[in-house]
Amino acid sequence: MRIALCQISSTADPATNLETVRTHVAQAAASGARIVQFPEATQCRFGVPLAPIAEPLDGPWATAVQEIAVQHNVVVVAGMFTPGTDGRVTNTTLVTGPGLHLGYAKIHLFDAFGFRESDTVTPGDKPVTFEVDGTTFGLATCYDVRFPELFRTLADTAPVILLGASWGAGPGKADQWDLLVRARALDSTSWILACGQALPATDHGSAPTGIGRSTVVDPLGTVLDRLSDTPGTLLSDVDTFLVDTARRTLPVLANRRL
Repeated sequence: MRIALCQISSTADPATNLETVRTHVAQAAASGARIVQFPEATQCRFGVPLAPIAEPLDGPWATAVQEIAVQHNVVVVAGMFTPGTDGRVTNTTLVTGPGLHLGYAKIHLFDAFGFRESDTVTPGDKPVTFEVDGTTFGLATCYDVRFPELFRTLADTAPVILLGASWGAGPGKADQWDLLVRARALDSTSWILACGQALPATDHGSAPTGIGRSTVVDPLGTVLDRLSDTPGTLLSDVDTFLVDTARRTLPVLANRRL
């Protein structure tokens, strides 16, 4: 199955970002993609008030993305914000297309490196998977990548895990991203397709607005392709038969005791 990873740099305007989605979906579909993946915070970048941006999954922004996906007969995966509790929002990964329209609420919130996502974001509480053409996909978002137990749980049913991110910049952070994405592939013996926000042209302070480095990693932790920090698209042909081979060679899921 061909999957497109669209590394973009979101603005603070959801309408502008929707047009970016529209353009990239059309290009990816023309290149044979079945799933078109965008990063965390595709609807709106971090560093601005998110409560006025948040909309439910049946709101106008998500509905427009669904219409784009249906028009091109693809499944679109993109980060957005839905209403949370206590005036906060939920950091949601939208999955939408023909016969699909659902969301994953980010479980692990980025309360680290001087940033407190939990001040403005309500955490999710359950893993989410979905199916396309007989293959099950798992979902994870950014800081989730530091928690291997989520990826092992997803791997029980999902040979492919889609990770969206808006990774915070800083000393050592790019190396950590590269290491963690590969480690989660080895933990789960699953494909990891990690799509990040590009490094923005303008400094937005301490907000985690992306460093790029979108990556495709096979089930044995080999990096097959990676972008730099600028906007771009990766097209990856994912072969789930490699997961069966990897799990026979390295049966960490079968061998686990806890």
